Amino acid sequence: MNIFENLNPQQKKAITYSDGPLLIVAGAGTGKTTVITQRVAWLIREKKANPDEILAITFTDKAAGELEERIDQLMPYGYVDLWISTFHALGERILKEEALEIGLDTNFELLDKVGQWQFIRRHLFEFKLDYWRPLGNPTRFIYALATHFSRLKDENIFPQEYLDYVGRISKGKTGTDVEEVAKISELANAYQTYEELKTKEGYLDFGDLITMPIKLFTKRQKILEKYRAKFKYILVDEFQDTNWAQYVLIKMLAAPRNNLTVVGDDDQSIYKFRGAAI
Repeated sequence: MNIFENLNPQQKKAITYSDGPLLIVAGAGTGKTTVITQRVAWLIREKKANPDEILAITFTDKAAGELEERIDQLMPYGYVDLWISTFHALGERILKEEALEIGLDTNFELLDKVGQWQFIRRHLFEFKLDYWRPLGNPTRFIYALATHFSRLKDENIFPQEYLDYVGRISKGKTGTDVEEVAKISELANAYQTYEELKTKEGYLDFGDLITMPIKLFTKRQKILEKYRAKFKYILVDEFQDTNWAQYVLIKMLAAPRNNLTVVGDDDQSIYKFRGAAI
């Protein structure tokens, strides 16, 4: 099959780009996903990488399945172990593969959004809350708390960092500023309690699937080097939907080769509300 059939010169140039970082910015309907699938096929056909040395990431399970199907059509003789997944599926796979190294139970239970709300509600009176748990309506801010914790994960902020921040901004405050700092302090302590309770009960939330691999790679350089050596090329579709933590994870994996291809459209983000990067 001719992978360059019906492609324009710009698409061909992107597909056959050799090594180093590559940013492709294009609008909806311009063939961005076609470029990324055909670039994967080109890398394999040109023997620049084996299939299991390529990591391709997109944002939904449906999109990952479609990406895999398209690549399969371009590589009719088959391939094995090509990593095509969402960010969260990638993080989950890394955590399960390295569970013994970090003392993590491979049978951890993942909290979805509803599960996270229920978890916070179940433990609400274990959080040291005043403003964020009003007496007349103690469950009023459960959704806000869950959203706040998720946003912290999107920004790769750990509990101690949040507590340190509160300590810095509390110095020299008076009057109404003290009240505002107290509200933030409640959130920081609640975040720490939330993390401790999840760990105790064997739960992870979706944010953990990104932040825990980052923490793992930061503390265990040899594990990071193993994955860096494995992935010669990394491609990210719909890059406009990445948040900061996802960007950090990909940057860690791509270094030092930096053979990173990202494809996106900054007018098309569907995740801006949860901290997308561009």
